[in-house]
Amino acid sequence: MANITSQMVKELREMTQAGMMDCKKALVEANGDMDKAVEWLREKGLAAAAKKASRIAAEGVVASYITDDASVGVVVEVNCETDFVAKTDNFINFSKNVAKHIALANPADVDTLMAQKFVDDETKTITDLVSEATVSIGEKISIRRFARYETKNGAVESYIHMGGKIGVLLLVENDNAETIANDTFKTFYHDVALQIAAAKPTYVKKEEVPAENLAKEREILRAQALNEGKPEKIVDKMVDGRIQKYYKEVCLIEQPFVKDGDKSIAQLTAEVAKEIGANINIVSFERFERGEGIEKRKDNFAEEIAAQMAAMK
Repeated sequence: MANITSQMVKELREMTQAGMMDCKKALVEANGDMDKAVEWLREKGLAAAAKKASRIAAEGVVASYITDDASVGVVVEVNCETDFVAKTDNFINFSKNVAKHIALANPADVDTLMAQKFVDDETKTITDLVSEATVSIGEKISIRRFARYETKNGAVESYIHMGGKIGVLLLVENDNAETIANDTFKTFYHDVALQIAAAKPTYVKKEEVPAENLAKEREILRAQALNEGKPEKIVDKMVDGRIQKYYKEVCLIEQPFVKDGDKSIAQLTAEVAKEIGANINIVSFERFERGEGIEKRKDNFAEEIAAQMAAMK
């Protein structure tokens, strides 16, 4: 019997996108013959993932996982090719399993994640799971990005909007441990997560806006004022005023609260902090919008329509 090396398994895996264990078994069955191993995988339907590799996965969901004590949370974007598949139970459950794995295994990045052993079945890596899902679901599946927060003195919250089109992860600190499980505090950070989903801030506070971004915005606003025919002597003052409006658009704590436009998120935070007797600090957030920045291929749309038509028969 031929000696099956890890390099041979890796090469076959790269060629077929099949799972590691399946590649090893195929090489054993083929006595080390690479072509026969590929053929064996194709016959078993395990190399189907390779046919999907050139397609663009721009649909999918943003899924989340929060531990019971709200100390760890994750949002992850998992993509497929069509909205039809994105709504299936198989795909949704797969995405939730990936989110849970990230929360428990704490990978540094997507590459590390793909190489990790799945927490619920250590005979498989996440790459194996993706390959298996691609074969069973029938579309290219990919894990695009994720965010993970962990805290010992606050809470992590997620908010999923429009069935997974938008996902938010929020980290809020609270220095009064006795109030972390307080309903008022829970309502507060849930509302802030909802705010992020709806209002699309880029930063938490003014100090986080990069100097070059602010300088560019000032340049644009100054040009606008001059083009409006405003006198040069008042332009700088006008720009200062418009910069404050810019802050309200891009900085979370400067934004008007979506449930009460008469107060800002900063004012809401101060009110809740006073009510529960704690110092509250909104530390950071991530807002993922499914498929943003990914260009869909035309044949993706064609196959989505075909899949929907087939399901209606």
